[in-house]
Amino acid sequence: MSDFLADWYLWTKAFHVVSVISWMAGLFYLPRLFVYHVEVVQASTPTDTLFQTMERRLLRAIMNPAMVATWVFGLALVLTPGIVVWSEVWPWTKAAAVLGMTWFHHWLGLRRKDFMRGDNMLTGRQYRIMNEVPTILLLIIVFSVIVKF
Repeated sequence: MSDFLADWYLWTKAFHVVSVISWMAGLFYLPRLFVYHVEVVQASTPTDTLFQTMERRLLRAIMNPAMVATWVFGLALVLTPGIVVWSEVWPWTKAAAVLGMTWFHHWLGLRRKDFMRGDNMLTGRQYRIMNEVPTILLLIIVFSVIVKF
């Protein structure tokens, strides 16, 4: 198995990067949709239904598969011999940030369900603030991997 992972390392890394980019696009866009949804759209209108459809499709058709692919290819990279040195700090900071990103993804899914039920309690300002979470986590991940701090 380790020979297979080593032989396919560059392909695995490329698929991991593509998956991360797709996942991040959704993590940046869905909270922005929530901002507009809460600030502009009246409940139980055709526009409300349109926003709910866009949010559902973004989450289910793009974000969920991209998150799963990110995890699969990321774990394959972790299992590739010689790639991760667990005695260093960077893999742990990256792992913590990836877990935080995964938590944020699921938090967004719960907020989408709030909109579905008409129970959203957050403001546009709160969604704008939460929209910064993936940026902070992305910076931690990238600097952990590239600078290895």
